[in-house]
Amino acid sequence: MSSEDELPALEEELRALTRRSRLRTRELARDVHPKLDPTAYPLVVLLAKEGAQRMSAIAAALSLDKSTVSRQVDAVVRIGLAERVADPVDARAKLVVLTEQGGVRVSEQLAEQRRRWRAVLGGWDPADIAELARLLHRLGETDLL
Repeated sequence: MSSEDELPALEEELRALTRRSRLRTRELARDVHPKLDPTAYPLVVLLAKEGAQRMSAIAAALSLDKSTVSRQVDAVVRIGLAERVADPVDARAKLVVLTEQGGVRVSEQLAEQRRRWRAVLGGWDPADIAELARLLHRLGETDLL
């Protein structure tokens, strides 16, 4: 069987994975805060993992336009998950940081998500998990996704 014969199945699995991922992101965002827009979920995860960030760094890390990041930050600030603070290195600049409440909510949710991953993948061979991660990274480096 040629690789052409496998492509439709691969494309369908990736579409299904994308749909499930979008649904799961909505659930995860709701778990953090009922008013958190799912499109801003990666933003709060980034802040939880990396700490205070400039808007330009957020835009670069999430591959988003600065105006999109600005709207997302405004929304996250309005619901009390993040705040803008003065940059200690450059008083003209602002950093975005999770509030104490935001940090707790996102950290708890990330810990729960990690627990779920461990439960689901607990029976997998670690080499298979590493290989899946390697292959997904390789696919992600292409311009297909």
